[in-house]
Amino acid sequence: MAQLSDRLQRLAPSATLAMSQKSSEMKAQGIDVINMSVGEPDFNTPDHIKQAAKLAIDENYSRYSPVPGYPDLRQAIARKLERENQLHYTPAEILVSNGAKQSVCNTVMALVNPGDEVIIPAPYWVSYPQMVLLAGGNPVIVEAGFEQNFKMTPAQLEAAITPKTRLLILCSPSNPTGSVYSKDELESLAKVILAHDDLFVLADEIYEHINYIGKHQSIAQFPGMKERAIIVNGVSKAYAMTGWRIGYIAAPEWIVKGCNKLQGQYTSGPCSVSQKAAEFAYTSSQECVEEMRQAFERRRDLIVRLAKEIPGLEVNVPEGAFYLFPKCSSFYGKQTPDGGTIGNSTDLAMYLLEKGHVATVGGDAFGDPACFRMSYATSDENIIEAMRRIKDVLGLLK
Repeated sequence: MAQLSDRLQRLAPSATLAMSQKSSEMKAQGIDVINMSVGEPDFNTPDHIKQAAKLAIDENYSRYSPVPGYPDLRQAIARKLERENQLHYTPAEILVSNGAKQSVCNTVMALVNPGDEVIIPAPYWVSYPQMVLLAGGNPVIVEAGFEQNFKMTPAQLEAAITPKTRLLILCSPSNPTGSVYSKDELESLAKVILAHDDLFVLADEIYEHINYIGKHQSIAQFPGMKERAIIVNGVSKAYAMTGWRIGYIAAPEWIVKGCNKLQGQYTSGPCSVSQKAAEFAYTSSQECVEEMRQAFERRRDLIVRLAKEIPGLEVNVPEGAFYLFPKCSSFYGKQTPDGGTIGNSTDLAMYLLEKGHVATVGGDAFGDPACFRMSYATSDENIIEAMRRIKDVLGLLK
């Protein structure tokens, strides 16, 4: 009997995309669903960036682009890293890809051999362990739960390292928790990394500009770490450009060359028009970034206040990104009005969707079965109504 490859059999489907699809199907049936399952800004791409894309079309940027991205875009990214992060990279140390997701996957595929171990603090973004499995590596999950504000300690990192450890994947600000590592916390982790030869860190900084506690800190800033760090970033979250599919890595040139070789064989360069739009996003006024950040901060404050009013939920205060990851395990074992039982966070998310018509994602998919994820990248009105519905239907559990 014909079947798919073993490689695919090892992979799990994306839980966030599955919940989003189910909510879309319910909407198509005429049900008023509030979708808080997808991590996507609800803002439109700023007009000045759209104008740059229209100009690029008129100027016939319609041919294959260089595999690592246009030189002008890589130069713009290098200047951004210098200006905002005080990190010096040359364009040769930057590779532009079809979204930051490809940037992460390129890095894992370029560095991880079968049997290598990759340390991933949990909660984690759903795709990290799956990408490691795709490369034949072994994800080593380090639990950093609610009580420690979802942040891994240096002692936990040290304890997880073995002779097979190749990579640490660190996301700050974090999806799914919104936690942000401070400069001191990152420095402590860097010291552990530097004490082990051939250990690298993939620093996923895609939520860099959605930060409510001040300046973003990169683990690449510490002495010796630039040679060990692969920074992943892009335009999707900060500039509301999710569909444009532009991400990048900034890394030692030998790693960039490896990812370039890989990308050259399976996608080639990213969309030409999107690159010109991204270049303008980085080189023009940054006012739009701050305006959206302020809106997300207001929404953060709103959803935290409303979530704290729901009996049974434990809520931390996210310091960045646009997710709330409340602890909901007090509801496990409770009965639903139609006689079902809430066994875990996936059951709870399904109950909230089917009875409350609010799409969220169970924490099981993120490596923390005690919590569930809500994206507040939606309007104040939607947040208020969604939290009212969640409070009502959770109140029905016995």
